[in-house]
Amino acid sequence: MGAQLRVYKRRIRSVTATKKITKAMEMIAASRIVKAQRQVAASMPYATELTRAVTAVATGSTTKHPLTTESENPTRAAVLLITSDRGLAGGYSSNAIKAAERLTERLRGEGKEVVTYVIGRKGVAYYGFRERKIEDSWTGFTDSPTYADAKRAAAPLIEAVTKDTAEGGADELHIVFTEFVSMMTQNPVEDRMLPLSLGAEKEKDGKAEILPLFEFEPSAEDVLDALLPRYVESRIYNALLQAAASEHAARRRAMKSATDNAGELIKTLSRLANAARQAEITQEISEIVGGASALADATAGSDK
Repeated sequence: MGAQLRVYKRRIRSVTATKKITKAMEMIAASRIVKAQRQVAASMPYATELTRAVTAVATGSTTKHPLTTESENPTRAAVLLITSDRGLAGGYSSNAIKAAERLTERLRGEGKEVVTYVIGRKGVAYYGFRERKIEDSWTGFTDSPTYADAKRAAAPLIEAVTKDTAEGGADELHIVFTEFVSMMTQNPVEDRMLPLSLGAEKEKDGKAEILPLFEFEPSAEDVLDALLPRYVESRIYNALLQAAASEHAARRRAMKSATDNAGELIKTLSRLANAARQAEITQEISEIVGGASALADATAGSDK
């Protein structure tokens, strides 16, 4: 019994130490979510207005720009997948990877070759383990991305969509990331960034929004050349920020669940340890009573 009690106590100490770690990670993730949420909120107006401006410029001109013109027969699509660098975040990365796999299957079903770009060590490890080709990858900044990181990832993507498919270019550019909805809800989404979906009217609050008309100086093509790289960078940056907020929220939820489970396991082990200690005490009392009874019987026999 003594050995069993020692095993329970050793496990309780181990689980208690794990609980302290998961609780600390939960608190760290919770503190980072607030900052990530503020960054997402700060980036949204810029990304929205830039998209609106690019759409207005493209629709207000007759210029056939390669980044806004639909290909008659698209054959190649680039997909940017955003995952995390670290684990312990529940199904955050796996859900994003599954969304990218569904998108890839759909694009291949449309007869398009898919070129994959990955941000985050989890995504890189997934494709590397399966020996599947990655065109380019970036790691080390998913939990705290900067605009410079987005710009670095956007450069080869912009180059790919501006080149002809015969030269290794792409007709379309898609992005897969995890959208931050709330502390409890984060949804993996896929969106086509390029070619830009154009339209003179957009629905806003139930009413048709008329985009403004512009005069271009020196030319509409030069304006699009300047705006569209900024558009891609801002969209990737906003996606990185939303993915970071989603990662922190998923990690906080996963660590809270681990902490709660550790607490329940400690209670169970404590009950088992108490039962083992009571059994040990009962056995010792029985041995003492049995020894005293045997000694009394021996003494009574000698007196006769």
